[in-house]
Amino acid sequence: MRRWILSILLLFFPFTLFAAEQAAATHEYRLKNGLKLIVKEDHRAPVVVSQVWYKIGSSYEYSGITGISHVLEHMMFKGTRKYPSGEFSRIISANGGRENAFTGNDYTAYFQQLEQSRLEVSFRLEADRMRNLTLPEDEFLKEVQVVMEERRLRTEDNPQALTYEQFNATAFVNSPYHNPVIGWMNDLENLNIEDLKDWYRQWYAPNNATVVVVGDVEPGKVLRLAKKHFGRLKPSKLTPPKPRLEAEQKGLRRVTVKAPAQLPYLVMGYKVPSLKTSQEDWESYALDVLAGVLDGGASARISRELIRGSQVAASAGAGYDMTARLDTLFVLDGTPAQGHTAADLEDALRQQILRLREEPVSEEELDRIKAQVVASNVYQLDSVFYQAMQIGVLETVGLDWRLLDEYVDRIRAVTAEQVRAVARKYLVEDRLTIAELVPLPMDGQARRPAMPMGGSHGH
Repeated sequence: MRRWILSILLLFFPFTLFAAEQAAATHEYRLKNGLKLIVKEDHRAPVVVSQVWYKIGSSYEYSGITGISHVLEHMMFKGTRKYPSGEFSRIISANGGRENAFTGNDYTAYFQQLEQSRLEVSFRLEADRMRNLTLPEDEFLKEVQVVMEERRLRTEDNPQALTYEQFNATAFVNSPYHNPVIGWMNDLENLNIEDLKDWYRQWYAPNNATVVVVGDVEPGKVLRLAKKHFGRLKPSKLTPPKPRLEAEQKGLRRVTVKAPAQLPYLVMGYKVPSLKTSQEDWESYALDVLAGVLDGGASARISRELIRGSQVAASAGAGYDMTARLDTLFVLDGTPAQGHTAADLEDALRQQILRLREEPVSEEELDRIKAQVVASNVYQLDSVFYQAMQIGVLETVGLDWRLLDEYVDRIRAVTAEQVRAVARKYLVEDRLTIAELVPLPMDGQARRPAMPMGGSHGH
């Protein structure tokens, strides 16, 4: 096994050198109006990805207007005076490109992927809609209905997603992560066009945006194009959001969700810091490795011991988002196998956590997980889109994109004792929230297909 791991690491060593060379070809600029531009050269193919990231998402919203960031994302495709509704997508398509957008807890982003000589098309269109949306009320009323139907389909008719929404709302009391990205239905029903205009005028401005360009480009030319199209836009007066830090949890929280469903579902989450909020930054890397120990492929503990071994779980997993803007959750979830209950699965997952708290991970297992994490990170560099995503997320949550250069080394530096230390510190009862889906009869109704869960919703 050790020889196999060493072979894997040696296999990927040239690629990590390539990644370092690519990182050295990353350039950062700031325009006079506050817009940040980050350009990463990748000359392997004649393509370019352009992404515009706004520091605004559901975690900036307050009660009464939840979901407004996502509704505004929809409205960004409804036209300006220069480019009426539908023209943006038509022009990108006519130039052989593809485009879309997504909203998350901490950001809203818009992207295009084009042949490299067409980058100016993207800049021209994005700069125009950054400050010049017309926001017609009739289009707004239609799009709110679209978002409400999206909520019904993604959440209210999806029992697992509904359970996950209630889980988040129980785990977080005063953190803005309490609210779903798509918004609460009552808030969507009561949004009006003036709410949307105010939100757009305040947050969609060059001094609240980062433009990330990755691909077969020359940084100097990209900067000139950015100055030409974005440089004349006026900044807005930004009012930073209130801190809204989560109050200390004083004990285990539970929530039960009863909904028509075929199978039970369990989700457990421990409050943990993100890379941005942790006092010791090594803790986030240790939590990332810990997630890999539990759910790092077919040979990881959950798959090996709970799905194939004891067969208590039909499916299960673990995850941690180290790039959240605020304190986040270390999440475990799953569906019990036939003949087992959600309580059986909870007990099995708790035993896995207890083992991590009491026993250091073996050197062999730690090496395997590190090799997988490194391999995954290297493979992701094959995608110019994902390279831009990594930069955009870090910058928009308030971290430095240069942390990408450190990631592999920081993961390799994690020790077994550090993994046990974060398990003992954070994976404790007083930080735990548990949600259980209790299936109700389906009444012979056809179940709608499951939609993706999680923190982002695309246009």
